[in-house]
Order: sequence, then C-alpha cells, then structure tokens
Amino acid sequence: ITPAPMTIVFLGITIGTIMTMSSSNWLMAWVGLELNMLAILPIISKPKTTRASEATTKYFLTQAIASSMMLLSSTINVWQTGSWSILELKNKFSTTIMALSLMMKMGAAPIHFWLPEVLQGTTLQTALLITTWQKIAPVTLMYMISNNIQPTILVSAGILSMIVGGLGGINQTQLRKMMAYSSINNLGWTITIMAFSPNMALMNIFTYIIMTTPIFLMMTNMSTKTLQNLSTTWTTSMTMTLSIALLMLSTSGLPPFTGFMPKMLILNELISQKLTTLATLAI
Repeated sequence: ITPAPMTIVFLGITIGTIMTMSSSNWLMAWVGLELNMLAILPIISKPKTTRASEATTKYFLTQAIASSMMLLSSTINVWQTGSWSILELKNKFSTTIMALSLMMKMGAAPIHFWLPEVLQGTTLQTALLITTWQKIAPVTLMYMISNNIQPTILVSAGILSMIVGGLGGINQTQLRKMMAYSSINNLGWTITIMAFSPNMALMNIFTYIIMTTPIFLMMTNMSTKTLQNLSTTWTTSMTMTLSIALLMLSTSGLPPFTGFMPKMLILNELISQKLTTLATLAI
C-alpha cells in the first residue's frame, strides 16, 4: 500500500475508534465500528498470500455478523424505550445480544475462533493492531453498558475465556497463535471483573496493551514467528530475547512482574464480593 492510501486507512482506523468511544448514540457507535472494520481490511490483506486473503475474509465475516447483532440489539431497544442512547439499554434481550456482539468483536470465548486464525494469517504488525487497538472500542462500549448486563453472562464468558486462553496456548509453536490465546485469556479477566468493577476492567486491558506492544515490536525487529526462531535468537540478541521472555511471563500474570498487579486486584475484588469459588477458578 502506497503512503497516501495508507494514511487514509490509518485515519479510518483511528477516527472509527474515537467516534465509537466518544458517541452517546448507538447509531454513531455502530458507524464508528464499521468505519474501523472497513479500514483495517486492506492492512490484513496486504501480504499477497492465500493465508492473508483467508484471514481477511474471516475477520470481515465475524465483524459483520457482530455489527448486525449490535444493530439488531439497539433497534429492539429503541422499539422498547424510544431512545438510541447507549446508557438507555434497559431491555434484557437487547443487553444479552449486545454483550455477545461485543464479545465477538473482541474475540472473547465462546466466539473466539476467528482470532488465532486471523493473527496467524497476517503480519506481526497487523497482529499487534488487532490485539491492542481493535479491542479499545468494544471494551469501551461494554464499560458503558456494564451496569445493565446480567453478571451471570459476563462471568460465564469470562471464565470460559480464561480456560480457552490458558489451554489453547499450551500446545502452540507459532508465536502469533500464542499471543492470540494470551489475548483471549486476558479478555476473560477483563470481562469477569467488568460485572463488579468496570474501572478495574479498563485498568486490566490497558496494562495488557502496554505489555503486549513491546513483545510484538521486538518479535518484528528480530523477525521471529515461531518458538524455534525465538530459541535461536539468543546468540544474536541476548538482551531482546531475555526482554521478550520476561514480558511474556508478565502477560501471564506471574509475580513479581507488572502483569500480576491487575490480576491480584481482580482476585481481591472477587473475594470481597463473596465470590471465593470464582476467584479460586480464576487462579
């Protein structure tokens, strides 16, 4: 992609997310998400390979279905309440459909199947964009409606995402797929605590974004795409290999690394809410 179209594409991604985050109206939030989705498609399909074309198609179809569900949910809510306002999402059926559509957009379980496949089919820079920037708009919308979503739905999806993310990444040799499952696992923590402390959920997702960004940037710098590549980079760049290893331990939430802090706070909040069983499951 030449510089001028690339600028337009990145403007579309940025404006789409900002429009969704700053809107108080479901229609404008939907327009922002659509703009964001259409802008990222040329970036995913940039490598002229069959895998990239497949990843673009998978991404487009899942995001289009999620957008349709979102529009259906907000339309049903308008029939019931007469308001397009995001904060007026009172109908239980609408709220459930909206929560599912946002989970689909983020790539949380049980609607996570597209995420590892899309990341594997595209470049490391695009994978970074999908696992960080593309999560901001759906998480913001979920934050806005968190008071109206039934906690059972959020907690069930959160626990499932933690399990899928944890088990899915075990047998992987591809670093992009490992990072995809890491993203699913982290979304599980974010969604679970969203029901009880939305501010903590935001802190968790932004901590994750700050930790994931340097991992992808270093992997891009060293052109490592598999665990085998990573093991051979030790001889050429010891500092960078060690940094990636420590950052990965941090994203997994191991003490005394930064990634442990939000998880500890989340567990503390779950225990204080008398959800000891849930906290034990999370561990």
